Amino acid sequence: MNIFRLHYRLERKTIGFLLAIVGVASIGGAVEIAPLFTIHQTVEDAPDMRVYTPLEIAGRNIYLREGCYACHSQMIRTLRDEVERYGPYSLAVESKYDHPMLWGSKRTGPDLARMGNKYSDEWHVAHMTDPRAVVPASVMPPYAYLGRATARIDDLGLHLKALRTVGVPYTDEMIANATADAYGQAAPDTPFAEGVTKRYGEATNVRSFDGKVGDPTELDALIAYLQILGKLTDAAHRPVAAAGE
Repeated sequence: MNIFRLHYRLERKTIGFLLAIVGVASIGGAVEIAPLFTIHQTVEDAPDMRVYTPLEIAGRNIYLREGCYACHSQMIRTLRDEVERYGPYSLAVESKYDHPMLWGSKRTGPDLARMGNKYSDEWHVAHMTDPRAVVPASVMPPYAYLGRATARIDDLGLHLKALRTVGVPYTDEMIANATADAYGQAAPDTPFAEGVTKRYGEATNVRSFDGKVGDPTELDALIAYLQILGKLTDAAHRPVAAAGE
């Protein structure tokens, strides 16, 4: 009861109550801010980390637009059952170029942090068209209309430029060729495809993700994004000591 009496007395004294609020807020702020001074010791290094391609950025934007993050997390915790089901637990460095981050907190559907190349493009097309055709118990709504909508890629240079302002290391060449690279990643038989691998690496997924020839669809872009999740770096698959070096 003594603590309540102290609180009642503080409420009657404006200055004292204000100083108490400042003191408590300062403690909370220090707890949140202090770890930032040692962040270089807690966030792993990933020299092999690559940036998202323009088409993958377009797919990520669609993922955000459709609210996929509301049902799917991208954060595997260190719990044994999660690691056994989804794969190595998520590292901070894996979200280094995510703006905004999509860790999520709800799992109506499974975690997608290690979704990259786990299933074929054909599986994703079927799943997006009619989820229950491949997962009978699924409660996910169909997204067949994404396969009929042409992806907007003409403004991707602006997207890359904006991301560079917040620290994503896109080069002038990447920004200037963003639209061509988005087209080329989903059109492997065109000259534009060579530019994609040149700028983003030989391991980049370059193929017709939805299986159709022509301008990339929104389904192309979304599948391209899903197929790179967990593949921007292999830091999570290296021993802990090596990943932190």
